[in-house]
Amino acid sequence: MTRLIYDLSLEELKAQLSAWGEPAYRAQQIWQGLYRSLWNDPQQFTSLSTSLRNRLAEEFTFSHLSPQQTLCSQDGETVKTLFTLPDQRAIETVLMHYDVRQSLCISTQAGCAMGCVFCATGQMGFQRNLSSGEIVEQVLHFARLLRAQNEDVTNVVVMGMGEPFHNYQATLDAIDRLNHPQGFNLGARRFTISTVGLVPMIRKFAAEQRQINLAISLHAANDTLRSFLLPINRKYPIAQLIQACKEYIAQTNRRITFEWALIQDVNDSPQHAQELANLIKGLLCHVNLIPLNPTRQYPANGSTRQRAADFSAILERVGIPCTIRIRRGIDIQAGCGQLASHQQA
Repeated sequence: MTRLIYDLSLEELKAQLSAWGEPAYRAQQIWQGLYRSLWNDPQQFTSLSTSLRNRLAEEFTFSHLSPQQTLCSQDGETVKTLFTLPDQRAIETVLMHYDVRQSLCISTQAGCAMGCVFCATGQMGFQRNLSSGEIVEQVLHFARLLRAQNEDVTNVVVMGMGEPFHNYQATLDAIDRLNHPQGFNLGARRFTISTVGLVPMIRKFAAEQRQINLAISLHAANDTLRSFLLPINRKYPIAQLIQACKEYIAQTNRRITFEWALIQDVNDSPQHAQELANLIKGLLCHVNLIPLNPTRQYPANGSTRQRAADFSAILERVGIPCTIRIRRGIDIQAGCGQLASHQQA
């Protein structure tokens, strides 16, 4: 199978063009065509010779993503696309429209090895890592659609299918490619990576001193409940995770976001809120409360608006900033992995 062109960095593209006997500026032209003009067909690169365009077509593929199904929520604010890859694995990407933002939720793996009980992707099990180019291509696909509407991708959250820190290097390579100032040029602070808490990777990420935002999928503040909801907690329990978060904040002076899927009568009581407050009080952090998107294999419901408000109030009383996120795309199964898991079933 020919190589996906989005898997190449600019330096690798220059090396390839040099090996073909082409001048270095040709690589720059291709790079800008890919990431600024958003071209996805070699014949669109009309500044290149016909022979070079043909060689690009022979040596590279310009897409691994084949859209299979696109659903739009009734309010028009959320669009979800199911893609198949060349090996017939399925992944999903979600576009969320806000007043001044066009935010993408992208995948880093087909399936997931973390096994979080309420997550449709976790219920699928792990299939494979995506390449950096397959991660990049999700963003470029929607960038083209938005450009046709005179809009641009403003934010990328790496919270779709898979655990980004389980595919660490490809995830960071993809972000570097999208952040490249001579290409797509989306600022580092426009990206957020969400992890269930792979402690060694959090420490590695902290040491790199990046400007990318970090979110922790916490969901419980005691080990018994968290180990049930997120089995990775048995390997990296809460005390280790919070210590890694403290080290991250100390090294980077950057705020961490704690994600909390509010599940009715499971983790949404005042006692659970107080546990969380005791755990993270004093940290440079923000809490996102997100009423659960239901899945077929986990029968619980998202919390009511009142229980979410009561939970938030307890955190805010002790000075912990907190936001209750609006659930998006319930009618189109916009929660991570929901569409792909239906296809796999």
